[in-house]
Amino acid sequence: MLSAATAKRAVRESVSGLPREFWWLWTSTLVNRLGAFVATFMALYLTMERGYSATYAGLVASLHGLGGVVAALGAGVMTDRLGRRPTMLVAQLSTAVSVAVLGFMTHPVAIAAVAFAVGMASNASRPAVQAMMADIVRPEDRVRAFSLNYWAINLGFAFSSTGAGLLAEYSYQAGFLIEAAMTLVCALVVFAKLPESRPDRPAGPGAAAEPEIGLGTVVRDRRFMALVGLSFLMAFLFQQGSVGLPVTMGAEGFSSSDYGLAIAANGVLIVALQIPVTRYVEHRDPRLLLALSALLTGYGFGLTAFAGSLGVYALTVCVWTLAEIVNLPTQMGLVVRLSPTHGRGRYQGMHTMSWSAAGLTAPLLSGQVIDRYGAGWLWGGCAVVGTVAAAGYWLLMRALPTAAPTVEAGPAGPAPADPVERVA
Repeated sequence: MLSAATAKRAVRESVSGLPREFWWLWTSTLVNRLGAFVATFMALYLTMERGYSATYAGLVASLHGLGGVVAALGAGVMTDRLGRRPTMLVAQLSTAVSVAVLGFMTHPVAIAAVAFAVGMASNASRPAVQAMMADIVRPEDRVRAFSLNYWAINLGFAFSSTGAGLLAEYSYQAGFLIEAAMTLVCALVVFAKLPESRPDRPAGPGAAAEPEIGLGTVVRDRRFMALVGLSFLMAFLFQQGSVGLPVTMGAEGFSSSDYGLAIAANGVLIVALQIPVTRYVEHRDPRLLLALSALLTGYGFGLTAFAGSLGVYALTVCVWTLAEIVNLPTQMGLVVRLSPTHGRGRYQGMHTMSWSAAGLTAPLLSGQVIDRYGAGWLWGGCAVVGTVAAAGYWLLMRALPTAAPTVEAGPAGPAPADPVERVA
């Protein structure tokens, strides 16, 4: 059993060495997720409070996801052109306004339109946050930084999902307004504490000849687009925790509270294990980590086909959650390694789009498979997808060095020695 001194040392090693700007960015993320009530109770709000059908609620959820797909690329361009800080401020202020307005909409067309706007605004800050994190954190610390940020997201979600249930009993509209207020607090943190981190382009005679990085550059980057495709496959698998799993458990006669208990293992494990597991894997071969995590994800979901009790369902959640803990920070580190310094926003935007696209397509495709062929085919398909993703990661990374270079180069040339160099 670990002593108190050993535990303190482990925590200190996990959080030490990261710049102050990172912790303000981390704080902004945590505050944002602590107030993320609307996504949790939106379906209940539309069906129970407003009296709309489940089909309409699904349409609104799809429009919200479509907004995220649209926003990802545009926000990536803004991140590179305007800067990380302005993009985050515009996104967070827009989110606060649109979420508050959504709470007062009553007409179905108006609700759908504003939900689309909320999806755009709430996803627009992601490329900027990830690009700023890559700017301000040393290459050797990035996996740890992304892991800590992901931990903050899940810690905030654990509290907000509980708070959403309590707010729903009191007032749905209060939930909309509180989320808007918390998002404004995030914008204030960014405005007051986070300077611009976008690296300056090198000055000199050769600077004018540097090729500009556009979305076409990203699309033509075959290795990076292969990673985007693999990211989509992994995101599609992780979506099954909130798409295929509740449908399957409901068909087997389990209640919504049973599903809540099973899926709670996901958040509990991430909050408890994200930091210690990252400390263990952060300097290990990312090729092996990504391939193994893909297999563990696919077969973790595949095991759901054999679950017949609540305990076994919870066990399958634990299996793919361990894979999630390893995969996401490692993959984010790889995204940064494959992104040129002066095109990080566009590259991060394309990567973000893969997750938004999975959030849009997973409910549709999974429902079709379950309705036409049965849940067993969905879970067997997950095992196949996980195997394909594992092979894809291994092939993609064969030509990459094991360790990230200390000086990064891209189409725009080497990055400046000081990763926090300011833009005037």
